[in-house]
Amino acid sequence: ACRKAVKNFENWFPRQKKLRQTVKQKLSGITHSGNLRFDGHSRVSHVTDASDWRVDFPFVVITPDSESEVAEIVHACIEAGLSIVPRGGGTGYTGGAVPLNDHCAVINTEKLDQLSSVQLKKLVGVDYEVPIVRTGAGVVTRRVAERAEANGYVFAVDPTSQDASCIGGNIAMNAGGKKAVLWGTTLDNLASWRLVTPDATWIEVERINHNLGKIHEQAVAEFKISYYERDGVTVRQQPEHLKIPGKDLRKQGLGKDVTNKFLGGLPGIQKEGCDGLITSAEFVLHKMPQFIRTICLEFYDADMRLAVPAIVETKNYIDSLNDVVLAGMEHLDERYIRAVGYSPKAARRANPKMVLLIDITSDNETSVEHATQTVIELSAKRNAEGFVASTPEARHRFWLDRARTAAIASHTNAFKINEDVVIPLEHLAEYSEAIERINIELSTRNKLRMIDTVLAFLDGDLLSKIKLKDYENNNESDDIIRSKQQAAIEILNQVKQQWSAILEKIDQPVKNHSELLESTKVTLATDTQEQLQNSPETFFRLLQQRTLRISYRRSIERPLKEIFSGQTLEPIRSRIDEIHASIRSSRLFIATHMHAGDGNVHTNIPVHSDNYQMLHEADRIVDRIMALAQSLGGVISGEHGIGLTKVQYLEQEKLARFVKYKQQVDPQQHF
Repeated sequence: ACRKAVKNFENWFPRQKKLRQTVKQKLSGITHSGNLRFDGHSRVSHVTDASDWRVDFPFVVITPDSESEVAEIVHACIEAGLSIVPRGGGTGYTGGAVPLNDHCAVINTEKLDQLSSVQLKKLVGVDYEVPIVRTGAGVVTRRVAERAEANGYVFAVDPTSQDASCIGGNIAMNAGGKKAVLWGTTLDNLASWRLVTPDATWIEVERINHNLGKIHEQAVAEFKISYYERDGVTVRQQPEHLKIPGKDLRKQGLGKDVTNKFLGGLPGIQKEGCDGLITSAEFVLHKMPQFIRTICLEFYDADMRLAVPAIVETKNYIDSLNDVVLAGMEHLDERYIRAVGYSPKAARRANPKMVLLIDITSDNETSVEHATQTVIELSAKRNAEGFVASTPEARHRFWLDRARTAAIASHTNAFKINEDVVIPLEHLAEYSEAIERINIELSTRNKLRMIDTVLAFLDGDLLSKIKLKDYENNNESDDIIRSKQQAAIEILNQVKQQWSAILEKIDQPVKNHSELLESTKVTLATDTQEQLQNSPETFFRLLQQRTLRISYRRSIERPLKEIFSGQTLEPIRSRIDEIHASIRSSRLFIATHMHAGDGNVHTNIPVHSDNYQMLHEADRIVDRIMALAQSLGGVISGEHGIGLTKVQYLEQEKLARFVKYKQQVDPQQHF
């Protein structure tokens, strides 16, 4: 077997050399030889995207210089027997740009960075000229936004990754952002786009009768689809006109939804590169109304049932106004507030439990001022404090905390599982509550692991496990250590039994199990013991409200350090601290921030990518999150796409329709 393995490895080299020669020969004259990258650095840097999924190295990375080269490159790759992965900035969170075999060419579009000036153009079916910008697939999203802003317009596509993501990926994933609540996602703002198909021909898609707003609000969305040969000029067949009812483009009641991969047969958009490689596009730009106010609402009530409904309440109020529009609404939960180092604006000692950042705008200054004041008054009824920024500088400062959301993963070296789901607005409170329940469960189980590990350390002959300082070895000293050891074990077992029982009965009323609260040594109660024991609330509700707390430091660490006090026993205390620090660092939790105006919730789980157990547990949490989203009438992705990581959650009907469509356009599975 060893000889066979070595022989296979030996034979791999001439095969690779021959295939490299074939690819170089077929691509000779199509693109510069320096654009064919077989070196280790290029291949390693294209193994994964932001998902950190790794399956195989690409055979070659190809970086075309211009849009005109792409079709010929695709044709040459197919002739060489290579599968193709389109890729831009590699910011995708679902493994959509991850090579699945070693006979794969990654075509990186980052050099397709042509960006036009802002132009006024008459779109088919629109009675007046519309500001548009034409951009290559490799242009970084931020550059388009800056070009629009310099000319007095707004580019509506603004994902959090806009400093690194590219336009081609925005189209392939149908990216959104905070402005989606006003103007929709990428699909809503495209005027036209071009792509190379799996048979190395061209398709150009042009939106007809553009409503210049959210596409699903239009009765019928219409597109002209033109087909060209590999040269990009010769007409391959007569254009088709595709008409799709607006209501069919997204699940009803949701502001975002990228789970419909068929999308009425519309090529390119939302297909994640599966039916072609996006090369360029034209986008509609917008004018922001003259007066803008940014509102920061800080919610301090521990019961999120009071805070989260403010999202819907605020949106419904602003939507009811004729001359004021909601231009952005973003949410940060308590864990994000801590992670970004948020500095509360209220003169309170504690951090808020939830923060809402809201942009409202109008061409009537009086109207926007009145709406701003009303929003603050509404939130005050929910124990919130409101603050307003009106100058561009102050508004920018308000939004800075939202831009730092990647800080949630700082303790795991910036690695996190980043899932996005879309929840109907009326069910956001239920979603937030269910996530908090999972977090309480995860935290409690982590503390129980600490107890088990400390018990294992204290079990047996403690003196043989650790060397004490200046310890005199005699019967009297040994008896003292053993008595301390036994006292500590009794506390640990008592706490473990009680916490395990609370976890098991977490959804049951406390008054039915009042015996679990008899020992204040184990459970810290902020109210009197009698009040807690007679409470009709569930254990979860009291834990959520912090009325009841499960505290390792109070119930375990302090008593054990009192038992093992003194300089001689310092090594025991140090080892207990090490156990606590080690296991706490592997504690999983879920943090959320939302594009709250359209229900798109980014649900993040920081993990250590080298911790196998932690990764597996995180996967099981994701299973629960996806089931939760679907049970509330939501969908499993709002802008991140499906990729490798989410295909298992795609509804079977949608998956079957997309597979059928994909087989029609790409029977040999090149893309």
